[in-house]
Amino acid sequence: MSALLRWNPGEARLNPGVADATAYGDVRAADSWLVTDGRVLGLALHRERFLRSADAQGATIDPAPFWDAAVAALPRSGDWFPRVDLRASVDGADELLLHVRPAPDRTVSVVVATHHGPDPRRAPSIKGPDLERLGRIRAEAAGKGAGEVVLLADDESVIEAAYSALLWWRGDALCTPAPELTRVDSVTSRSVLTLAAAFGVDVLHERRAPAELNGLEVWALNAAQGIRIVREWQDGPDLAAEPGRLALWRTRLQALRRPLPGGPSQS
Repeated sequence: MSALLRWNPGEARLNPGVADATAYGDVRAADSWLVTDGRVLGLALHRERFLRSADAQGATIDPAPFWDAAVAALPRSGDWFPRVDLRASVDGADELLLHVRPAPDRTVSVVVATHHGPDPRRAPSIKGPDLERLGRIRAEAAGKGAGEVVLLADDESVIEAAYSALLWWRGDALCTPAPELTRVDSVTSRSVLTLAAAFGVDVLHERRAPAELNGLEVWALNAAQGIRIVREWQDGPDLAAEPGRLALWRTRLQALRRPLPGGPSQS
């Protein structure tokens, strides 16, 4: 069952909020992560990203105590995909919200399409402000059978997908979009790249157009789904897959999950 909780900084506690989160204003920063039976991947990285984003947005409420309370409030059993929001309320004051949500169904593969048109992002390095408009273009792609939509730079270089980071394999080297291609700092991608370094896998930073990924294995990564292989790129490159590689790396990523800190279980 879903729930929306609102942070009361005066009482330093979470209270039930109204059902419609938009009543609290526009999203200025957000973060979300998968919790499976009380275990989570990269929680410290999610915290770092959310606090950094809130600071960049000039938050008028300290998000650190809210974060701790939000984590403590999460259920320790079942599959959940909580989200935290910093929102700008209509009276100018900031609001901090926790959405306790069931996890979405998970898959191991995804079909992608290329976004044609101007970059829809307005704050490309911050997760939150662009979620609604990115959701709209992904919904348009879903109407044509794609589960994700890929964003390109002016020179056609692959940046990221609407709700996913992208990586690809060139032989035995793992490739990531070049750092100057501004995008959300994906916790899942960072975790996989850290694993690559630990296992001695070469990591390449590239600017590549979709056509230049022809014949390669491409992955889409996010907190909800982990690693998914791109099984089809509509009107794009023909992709490949090395047998066993996806399963191996999904297992490696799963092994990084750790128990949530502190806090009593809640139903």
